[in-house]
Amino acid sequence: MHPNAELLTGFYRAFAAKDGAAMASAYDPEARFSDPVFTDLLGAEVGAMWQMLCARATDLRVEASGISADDLNGRAHWEAWYTFTKTGRKVHNVIDAIFEFRDGKIITHRDDFDLWRWAGMALGPSGKLLGWTPFLQNAVRKEARAGLAKYMAKASG
Repeated sequence: MHPNAELLTGFYRAFAAKDGAAMASAYDPEARFSDPVFTDLLGAEVGAMWQMLCARATDLRVEASGISADDLNGRAHWEAWYTFTKTGRKVHNVIDAIFEFRDGKIITHRDDFDLWRWAGMALGPSGKLLGWTPFLQNAVRKEARAGLAKYMAKASG
């Protein structure tokens, strides 16, 4: 197995174990992350996001498959089952990830999933009805960013 595929396997194993610190250690200090909710995270924000998500997770289950990587690029398919803490609703998110590597670390990570589908599960009827709208999607992004900033401020003491 290529060392970068081993890195990704360890990354998702750490996620399944809710070990946000181990996940953060897989990233280059200048890493970039983006998904439909957390857009354009940079550097320390990336690891902090995973640490926050792991710390909040009470019933998280993660399964990764299709992990492949070479010297520069990688990919994975992963699925997560959890309760969205804000609403108490069950979520099953299906995600495809692409990665770029530098010096044995993740430098770029992009997760792709259907935000409308996610909003329907996480937010219920309002998410199903309005999850496709820029208004609701931007509100979700703004709230996620604010939660990350609060988490990072608390973590830095």
